[in-house]
Amino acid sequence: MQIGDRPRERLLQMGAEALSSAELLAVILGNGTKSLPVMRLADELLSRFGSLMKLADATVAELCQVKGIGQVKAIQLKAALTAGARAVRMPYRHKRRIATPFQAYQIIKEELVQETREIFLVILLDVKSRVITHEIVAIGTLTNSLVHPREVFYPAIRHKAASILLAHNHPSGDLTPSDADLRVTRLVIEAGCLLDIPVLDHLIVGASGYVSMRQEYKDIWKRGEVLHS
Repeated sequence: MQIGDRPRERLLQMGAEALSSAELLAVILGNGTKSLPVMRLADELLSRFGSLMKLADATVAELCQVKGIGQVKAIQLKAALTAGARAVRMPYRHKRRIATPFQAYQIIKEELVQETREIFLVILLDVKSRVITHEIVAIGTLTNSLVHPREVFYPAIRHKAASILLAHNHPSGDLTPSDADLRVTRLVIEAGCLLDIPVLDHLIVGASGYVSMRQEYKDIWKRGEVLHS
């Protein structure tokens, strides 16, 4: 067997960065089946789902539909890919200061632009407007019932955030806020006033860029300032 067919040995000799996505998956899987070597199994997973991002979004049940992937391997994959996604979000953004909407956009654009579902997340900031972390709080079309202040402010309270930024994507590419976007933003701003955790902005992200709702809809924040005073 050639070294190219042994991804674990390649990782030891050359480092993880030298491995292809299929090879990394093969290392996570550990082994294949009698009829399907682990590298072919990894290639089949990437071919079936199209990319690592889409593979990470797959459910355990969807993974189990691939020949050679049982429940144990599906759980291993789901856990490893989810852990990797969380790790990527944290280190290089930690303690990064946000002073403009563009800086906030730079932090979350990769996570939102490629999504085919609406993802609503909250960026948590400390007293110096530095990023503590960010968390997804809802997935799906935004409604008052789906994005409730308790889901938005729970991580803010847990991490002792001094302020927050909201962001969600429009998979259609149209960055115009919907009526539901406006209602949810007002609701969260008002809740932030009561909790003394200001909502600094709400970004709508799409393939063409982003819209700062604070810049475009200043009246919403003016109402919040009145409530806060």
